[in-house]
Amino acid sequence: MDEYSCFVDWDKMDVSAQSQETKELTCTDFHELKQLARQGYWAKNHSLRAKVYHKLISNIPCRTVTPDANVYRDIVVKIVGKRNSSSLPLPEFVDNSLIPTYCLNAEGVGAVRKIILCIANQFPDISFCPALPSVIALLLHYSKDEAECFEQVCRILACNDPSKRLIDQTFLAFESSCMTFGDLVNKYCQAAHKLMVAVSEDVLEVYSDWQRWLFGELPMVYIARVFDVFLVEGYKVLYRVALALLKFFHKVRAGQPMESESIQQDIRAFVRDIAKSVSPERLLEKAFAIRLFSRKEIQLLQMANEKALQQKGITVKQKSVFVVFLRQNVHLAVHAENFKSEIVSVKEMRDIWSWIPERFALCQPLLLFTTLEHGCSLSRFYSHSEGHEPTLLLIKTTAKEVCGAYLSTDWSERRRGGNKLSFFGTGECFVFRLQPEVERYEWVIIKHPELASTGSETENHAQPASSTLSSSSIPSDRLSPFLAARHFNLPSKTASMFMAGSSECIIVGGGDGQALYLDADLNHGRTSHCNTFNNQPLCSENFQILILEVWGFRD
Repeated sequence: MDEYSCFVDWDKMDVSAQSQETKELTCTDFHELKQLARQGYWAKNHSLRAKVYHKLISNIPCRTVTPDANVYRDIVVKIVGKRNSSSLPLPEFVDNSLIPTYCLNAEGVGAVRKIILCIANQFPDISFCPALPSVIALLLHYSKDEAECFEQVCRILACNDPSKRLIDQTFLAFESSCMTFGDLVNKYCQAAHKLMVAVSEDVLEVYSDWQRWLFGELPMVYIARVFDVFLVEGYKVLYRVALALLKFFHKVRAGQPMESESIQQDIRAFVRDIAKSVSPERLLEKAFAIRLFSRKEIQLLQMANEKALQQKGITVKQKSVFVVFLRQNVHLAVHAENFKSEIVSVKEMRDIWSWIPERFALCQPLLLFTTLEHGCSLSRFYSHSEGHEPTLLLIKTTAKEVCGAYLSTDWSERRRGGNKLSFFGTGECFVFRLQPEVERYEWVIIKHPELASTGSETENHAQPASSTLSSSSIPSDRLSPFLAARHFNLPSKTASMFMAGSSECIIVGGGDGQALYLDADLNHGRTSHCNTFNNQPLCSENFQILILEVWGFRD
């Protein structure tokens, strides 16, 4: 059909969906380009898409020495020789990934293997890149020959713009992206996450498939539309689409029995057959309707997850043990024989563990403070809790209600306010109720009228975290995402943060209009509940504390 057709089996393609209308793309403005990509401006014109891809990839900032088409022509015969391309062994870094055919002809399928081997020769630093076969297979559709495809893939791999992440090339980067995706699911797809926890022994094992859903299972028409936007907007698009896939899976399969013994297999099958239920346009529409964290906040979260893995010594894939060390599956993290709480059962603690950020799910619970042993003293509460970040607060009332909070920041931060009530914390904080019913409140803030005059001060305090990504400028023990309250679009005239403490009380804000107040004697507390939200209160408005526990996280 055109000069970019040599690897395409047009008998397998839906030619009727292709437009023969001559189109050109002349815009250079990023925002206009982003809109065109999302709208599918070049999606129905094979030749135009090829030219757009070439233009976008040519503009990727790369290393000074990046292999080009001439390099491929020089090395391909030496590397491949006279061997049959269909039987060429693949390097370990593709991790036995699927090599999707994407309607390629026999020559195209063989070319994927040849290009992978040549890339392995030119990029010895790549140690784990399961998405590579899919990217190559897709770009062969829009390349004049193997050499041109090789050059385009090399430019993507050699991108040296620290703010423009494209394809994971190490196990550390890949696994931290899986943890980051798990964190995003936990926040943006809570119904789906609840299902995953209920039917899977290891949630992260399910979420570690997220790139396979995109680069392997998703049909050609869909991944091409995703790739259109990915080349313009970057890695964040992949998270968006994977979240949308999970949302649709939960919606379509809700209440239905599993079709296989594995939720992983069910999701893979759903993505492969997604055309039965969701169009490419609807998938992208859903993906961009998610009000996701900013790119900088996601990068901070990725950095935090990478750091957690490095501290555990998990930087390469170890076939025999890596699954155990990764999310430590909640059954491994909360040992029945070693865990003892007077407030929650092992099962309830495992439920809580499924809500916490992935990097801390690598740890085990450690009891720091309990009123049964340490008494009802706020000063002792602080002395036992300080130095630990994050912490988990559990409360059982005399009415047998059980509630609590995940607190992301060390309680020693309260000292920054001197003797005044000091507000601090990050957007990872949340509150929850276990008895009489289980409910997790999505996000947490505190609104306190006494601090109305310090709104600008709060904004100034939050600004540094949102204006830089340099790990050297963020203290290593405070590497935590969502540091800026601005993400929640909070009013500047009212100071709003997430947790607060003084010598007189503790306050923990609650998502969906909830807030928890504890008096200095740790005997009494109260909650506030905004009736504009359609949910049940955290617990009784005024309550007496029967037992209070604080838990830390042990490596």
